[in-house]
Amino acid sequence: MKKTLASLLYLYLCGLIMNAAPIQVHGHRGARAMRPENTMAAFECALDVGVDALEMDVAVTQDDVPVISHDPKLNPEICRNTGGAAVIRQITFNELRTWDCGSLINPHFPKQQAVQGARIPALEEVLSLASRGNFLFNIETKIFRNQPQYTPTPERFAELVLQAIDRHNLRTRVIIQSFDFRTLQAMRKLAHEIRLAALDEDEKLGDFVKVARSASARIISPEQHMVTPERVASAHQAGLEVIAWTANTPEEWDRLIHAGVDGIISDDPAALIEYLKKKTLR
Repeated sequence: MKKTLASLLYLYLCGLIMNAAPIQVHGHRGARAMRPENTMAAFECALDVGVDALEMDVAVTQDDVPVISHDPKLNPEICRNTGGAAVIRQITFNELRTWDCGSLINPHFPKQQAVQGARIPALEEVLSLASRGNFLFNIETKIFRNQPQYTPTPERFAELVLQAIDRHNLRTRVIIQSFDFRTLQAMRKLAHEIRLAALDEDEKLGDFVKVARSASARIISPEQHMVTPERVASAHQAGLEVIAWTANTPEEWDRLIHAGVDGIISDDPAALIEYLKKKTLR
C-alpha cells in the first residue's frame, strides 16, 4: 500500500510540474459557438478572442485540394446548395465553393451568428492567418479506414497537408491530429519535427501512454470524459502533453483543470478564456 501511495504522489507531482505553463485554449472548428464552424469567420473570431490554437478538420477534394470540413459529406444542417448533398472527395474545389456554409445557424449553438455566403475554405486560406499572431494550427486529418472512397491514401493525404504547411513555412506551429493513426505515421516519415496528436475516444483502451505511442505521437487528445488526474499524471511522466476535447461548460473546465491537462479544446473559446482569467490561470 505504501508503495502504491508513493507512486501516486510521484505521478501527481509530475503532473503539477508538467502543467506549470498556462492551459492552452484551442478554438474548436474555430469558434463554433459564435460563428459557423470551420469558416474563415470562425477562425478570425477565435483569433480575436485570443486563442492559443485554431482547431480544424481537413478533407480533400477530387482535385487534391485540402479543405476545411468536419464531414466527408456536406452536412445539409449547416451547408446548402441547390445541387443537393455531395461527397467532398467527389467534387472539385471550384464546385465545393458553390456551397453556402454560413447562412444556416447551427441549432445546437444558440449564440452562433450567421455569416451570409461563407464558403468552405482551403487549408491554405486558414494557414494564411499565421501573420496575425504566434498561435498554433491544430489540424485533424479526416480519414476513415473503412471508407477509403472519402479520402486519398494516408500517404497522399499527409503529403498534401504538408505541402500546404510548407508553402507557409509553418512546421513549428502545427499539430496534426487524427483518430486514424495511419496519417500520423505517414506525417512522421515526411516531417519528423511536426507535433502529432493521437485522438482517443475509446474508454476500453484507457491507457493514454499506449495510445500515443501506437500513433508515434507526443500528444494524447482524449475525449474529455476519459480524463482523470491519474491518467494525465501518467502521460506527463512519459513526456506527453494532454489536450482534451470538447469541453464547453465551467463544470467540465473545472474537472479538466483539476486533472492537470495542458490544453482544452472548446466550441466557446471566448467563455473559456474569461473563465481561466477569473481563476487566475491566464
